[in-house]
Amino acid sequence: MQFTKMHGLGNDYLYVYAAEDPVDPAGLSIRLSERHFGAGSDGMIWILPSAVADFKMRIFNADGSEAKMCGNGIRCVGKYVYDKGYTDKTVLKVETLSGIKTLTLTVENGKVRSVRVDMGRASVEAPRTVTALGQTVRLYPASMGNPHAVIFTDNAADAPLTTLGAALERHEAFPGGVNVEFVQVLAPDRLRMRVWERGSGVTMACGTGACASVAAAVTAGYCPFDTDVAVELDGGTLHISVSREYQVTMDGPAVMVYDGETVDE
Repeated sequence: MQFTKMHGLGNDYLYVYAAEDPVDPAGLSIRLSERHFGAGSDGMIWILPSAVADFKMRIFNADGSEAKMCGNGIRCVGKYVYDKGYTDKTVLKVETLSGIKTLTLTVENGKVRSVRVDMGRASVEAPRTVTALGQTVRLYPASMGNPHAVIFTDNAADAPLTTLGAALERHEAFPGGVNVEFVQVLAPDRLRMRVWERGSGVTMACGTGACASVAAAVTAGYCPFDTDVAVELDGGTLHISVSREYQVTMDGPAVMVYDGETVDE
């Protein structure tokens, strides 16, 4: 099986272009995502034909669970299909489990350098408190088609990702699991965010998490609507804008790392 390793701000996946759905994608993702005995990644993304869009993407986390949406991953899908010649369009529609997303590709010298994604409408609930690891946490439940819990903090650098983040991922308040974002407000147009991703653990970036964080920040009054907000992640910066109708757009890079091939033994 041929694959391409790509990343969006260090959020790395193994990409496979295929004519039909894979046979055991969960098992493949667990095996190949392993950092020491596999290729190493946060999961696998399959690019497939679609009856309703230009392409379809299926996302499998490193633990084999299937995700509905991945903001960094979908930008890489845009770069993959254009750079490898599967399309010459610079505006694409991609089918996901959270709906059809529209991508606008920025091309320089024949290669995609960045991708702007219409991420659809965010949903942010009123803040709530939950108890985990003996402490009470105030968070904003949010959705970008996948679930998020946004926690505002004074210091994102010291965010308890592997303890509190891991505990909240499987908290009874979130029966299907949740992505957990720790967000520090640096300015009305700048946030610092770190993330514990459902099914993958600590990652260097999360596109849907950045979108959910800005949506929660405008709800809380930390950031204005209709403004380019820079979200600083461990792997780099994404630019997010949330309209008054909670329509979200995301701008960011996509990078190819290498092409590979699995070997049967």
